[in-house]
Amino acid sequence: MALPRGARLGVDVGKARVGLAACDPDGLVATPVATVPRVLDATGAGSADVRRIADEARERSAAVVYVGLPRHLSGAEGAATVDARAFAMRLAVAVAPVPVRMVDERMSTVTATSQLRAAGRTSKSHRPVIDQAAAVIILQSALDAERSAGARAGELVEPPPT
Repeated sequence: MALPRGARLGVDVGKARVGLAACDPDGLVATPVATVPRVLDATGAGSADVRRIADEARERSAAVVYVGLPRHLSGAEGAATVDARAFAMRLAVAVAPVPVRMVDERMSTVTATSQLRAAGRTSKSHRPVIDQAAAVIILQSALDAERSAGARAGELVEPPPT
């Protein structure tokens, strides 16, 4: 069975910024969208960073939002994982009924940095786009997993009942 058509968003949650990527309705290619300033002291779904991503999901009629799950190379979860899960939960509340799913992103920032460096970008010049590039890698990985499995990738984030 084929997955329903619809754009997908990829989200890379960082301490200072959130990278955002999107794809076409057929889920073929992920492209960078924006770098959103992170609101660190937010606790609800109404913070500016979550609202910006929710707006993008609505504008694109997103079928799913993929949020990177930063695990250690061993697979263990740490502080960054807890932070990403909390962000994903706030986002799931804001975009409901659009599903939010967490996907492994162990090497996304490292890979993005390497790709930008290979393209001739210096560390200073790629800082503004590194989060977008990581979001592209997260989303493209999820798209590839969707095609391979014939199902949505990752772990579903279930917001509390309203």
